[in-house]
Amino acid sequence: MDYLIEYGMFLAKAATIVLAVIIIIGAFSSAGQRKKKTGKKGSIKVTQLNDHFDGMRDALRQTVLDKDHLKLVHKDEKKKDKVEHKEKKQQLKKDKHSGSAEDEAHKKRVYVLNFKGNIAADAVASLREEITAILSLADKSDEVLLRLESPGGMVHAYGLASSQLLRIKNQKIPLTICVDKVAASGGYMMACLADRLVAAPFAIIGSIGVLVQLPNFHRVLKKFDVDYEMISAGEYKRTLTTFGEITQKGRDKVQEDVETIHDIFKSWVKDHRPSIEIEKIATGETWVGVQAKERYMVDEIKTSDECIIEACDSAEVFEVEYEFRKSTLDRLGHVMEGTADKLFSKWFAKPTDDIYQ
Repeated sequence: MDYLIEYGMFLAKAATIVLAVIIIIGAFSSAGQRKKKTGKKGSIKVTQLNDHFDGMRDALRQTVLDKDHLKLVHKDEKKKDKVEHKEKKQQLKKDKHSGSAEDEAHKKRVYVLNFKGNIAADAVASLREEITAILSLADKSDEVLLRLESPGGMVHAYGLASSQLLRIKNQKIPLTICVDKVAASGGYMMACLADRLVAAPFAIIGSIGVLVQLPNFHRVLKKFDVDYEMISAGEYKRTLTTFGEITQKGRDKVQEDVETIHDIFKSWVKDHRPSIEIEKIATGETWVGVQAKERYMVDEIKTSDECIIEACDSAEVFEVEYEFRKSTLDRLGHVMEGTADKLFSKWFAKPTDDIYQ
């Protein structure tokens, strides 16, 4: 009897805990829904990279340099900052007396964006918001630097992403694009818009081509006497399908469409990089950065880190990121996904570790 009472108490405690968790999650979810009603999709996060790099340098100097040397360095920096502050103040006074707008006297600003593309170019959702924010403040004396990484994907998706970059060019703001890993197919469609296109030595560049592929199970269905019905209006409403019989007429139509898109792609690249020999590079091939430079597909061989650090010497550099608001359930799912990934990583890594012990 005592056992049953203890078991009942255990069940009651467990039920109470579960109920409490459900109430808490529900409260957070309701709060998230109330916030969504305000119409705010997300927020802009801005990080001044000058401060970021200065902080890393200072942390290293604190350990590496002796006290006397460090004291001299700090003294020189304070002196330099004082001179720069004085010059800036004098310039502002001069512009004010001459009737110039104060905004014209600001130090050059470089806005750093990141685009990591997938097949659907989902990152364009953040990119369009980031560009809108930058264009509300930037002028011709500033610069936008995009760190681009993409193997390509859907034509319409990367067409939209490229159109977002055109907004920057239409405002006459210099656009630098850096490719550290890959800018192929739709990725290069974006990259070729740069006023200055920079690639790492072994970055993958090119793949100026168009591809359509899908599996077809028509013969499998036919083998098992399974009928597949498709009703459409319009001669070419459906050409290649997964389950229907593919006709030569359908293949020819898709081939025609692919070649048309390829011609448009080649014209796009040639218009924005007139120095290239388009027929020699529009073969669907890819090249590493140093080879791409020989073909005038990129302008410089350098990493994005080098470009950003160089910019910090003469400009104020800001990394701009648009973060969409996530619901409580989304955040909870993300945490659970991360935990699962870590567990699987540890599980699969353990046998490998044992081999080398």
